[in-house]
Amino acid sequence: MEHTELTPKEEIFARIDRLKERMAAGGVDFCVILQNVDMFYLTGTVQKGALVIPLGGDPIFFVEKSVERALAETPLAVTPIKSDREMRDILRRENALKGTGAMELDVVPVSVFERFKSIVGFDAFRSATPLIKALREIKSPFEIDQIRKSGEIMRHVFAKARDVIREGARELDIDAELVAEGRRHGHQGFLRMRGLNLEMTTITVSNGSTGALPSPSDVPVGGLGVTPAIPMGSSFKKVEKGIPICIDYGGGYSGYVTDETRVFVIGGLDEAFGRPYETSKQIIEDAAAYGKEGVDAVELFERAAALARKAGLEANFMGFGEGKVSFVGHGLGLEINELPVITPKHHTTLREGMVFAFEPKFVLPDKGSIGIEVDFIVRKDRLERVTDIPLDIVYL
Repeated sequence: MEHTELTPKEEIFARIDRLKERMAAGGVDFCVILQNVDMFYLTGTVQKGALVIPLGGDPIFFVEKSVERALAETPLAVTPIKSDREMRDILRRENALKGTGAMELDVVPVSVFERFKSIVGFDAFRSATPLIKALREIKSPFEIDQIRKSGEIMRHVFAKARDVIREGARELDIDAELVAEGRRHGHQGFLRMRGLNLEMTTITVSNGSTGALPSPSDVPVGGLGVTPAIPMGSSFKKVEKGIPICIDYGGGYSGYVTDETRVFVIGGLDEAFGRPYETSKQIIEDAAAYGKEGVDAVELFERAAALARKAGLEANFMGFGEGKVSFVGHGLGLEINELPVITPKHHTTLREGMVFAFEPKFVLPDKGSIGIEVDFIVRKDRLERVTDIPLDIVYL
């Protein structure tokens, strides 16, 4: 089978060992992994099944289907099963479930949770999510490499945007061309978010009024979309001269996502957007100069908010009115809403290997939105850009 890349054996086993360290520290005797992203992180494959990790033994990777694909993609031993009963019998025989268990209680439906408890006859479970989120917060050199390759897809897409943006084109026309460009360069096809009702399009093209709409999702600029059934993303609106065209695009390579926004304009920029754009750029440059390992993430938010206030744009920063959001940055990895989050409340000390998107944006009611989003890797002495895509407005 031909893939982008498989996760190396040593990477998988190192992750499991680090999870076990956190399990021991947290008083957890075994973990049950059911969610696709966590399963991929800890096995290197996504299959119908379950991963059970006993603190004192080897992981047991149950696969109902596809066993063939699992064997080709994971370095772990695969235990084929055809029914829940087989899983129950093996777990009992191995005496793998004893003490305190943990499951991903933020994403596992109650019905699945109850079914698993009935399968194994065990109900002493707590949430494994804090352990897993903390584990995934720091990216390994292998993961950083995957993220950079995801960023390379973004570079091709933003370069292509110059060729497809034209006056009168619909946001959807631009969207379609750029999604195709990303796929030609190996984009995985969609992005993942963690949580109930959290959904994400690969790209949002907004221009004028569609960039000023409040979104039901926790994003400052979500777009109009084409139907109330999916109230986000690019729309049928035609782009106009002088009004910023904001392209928010998410790269995706081997599961790893990146997320950046750039601004394009046909002709000269409407003067109402000049100060917000310059402030967005100033906020990013300030964060790049100040951020590094050891800095509290709250400081990055406070510095950004202070620059917005100084520019007289506090009311427009990260949304307007009911559309305001409470963050200016979010972690990246296998999901687009990982840790750390850059907010005024989440005190997180930045550590080397963290990766996050930083997106100071401004929404002008009835006019539109403008802003830049860049991805940073935390290093000991700096914040390192994932891509080298210029921040400047592209005039067409």
